[in-house]
Amino acid sequence: MTSLTRRGATVELAISAALQALNVTRDEVEIEVIDEGKKGFLGFGAKEAVVTVTVNKVNEPSVEQPVIEESQPLQEEAIAVEPVVLVEEKPMDEETIVESIQDDQPIEATETYLQSVAKEMKIEDLQVSHEVNGKYVTFQLDSKKAAMLIGKRGQTLNALQQLAQLVANKTSNQFHVVRIDVGDYRERREQSLQQLAERMADKAVRNGRKVQLEPMPSHERKVIHHALSNRLDIETYSEGTDPYRYLVIEPIK
Repeated sequence: MTSLTRRGATVELAISAALQALNVTRDEVEIEVIDEGKKGFLGFGAKEAVVTVTVNKVNEPSVEQPVIEESQPLQEEAIAVEPVVLVEEKPMDEETIVESIQDDQPIEATETYLQSVAKEMKIEDLQVSHEVNGKYVTFQLDSKKAAMLIGKRGQTLNALQQLAQLVANKTSNQFHVVRIDVGDYRERREQSLQQLAERMADKAVRNGRKVQLEPMPSHERKVIHHALSNRLDIETYSEGTDPYRYLVIEPIK
């Protein structure tokens, strides 16, 4: 009998991975749950589920061989036999199957993780969809409690994005860049940062002193750097260490 052990964010995900790798259905196997795993909270204390799937032994039917009587020898010239060419279909090896599964499994695990965090936040109506573009995966969150998911100046959303990135890349064969958005918040935040950049640059030039902005994640600092990249009267640079790294706008004298 063939057995296969698989891990997953949940028991069902681990079972699904094993079934696809073995190319069998659920009613053709016996399932043993080795470890039910643990969800944890905000990425801490999480533990993967482990299952062993064993394919049930199937007795192949016997094939009766035709009996040829000695008294009736075959006449070669009386029988026209068409040549039969057997084409052997090359089966997909297990490694290829598992690689295909693991491409989808990190995304499913990330969606499950986001749902579990939302429930801990007392958000019961969260809807999660995703879009994949190469190594970039964007998760769109939808809830009546969108403000809770975003947090002050996007701090909660940024924290969810960082944790989701860790979950997505935990079992993946390739690196994923994760982006999480709620409605059109990211677009509105980017426009707000661009306006802030121009105001602070004008202030720095007007007062002749450098202006220090509040700590921001790297992708928001890049928005400001880019917004001011064509100005010749100021320069921008970052100081400090994450998560307290901030951007400085300094006038050129």
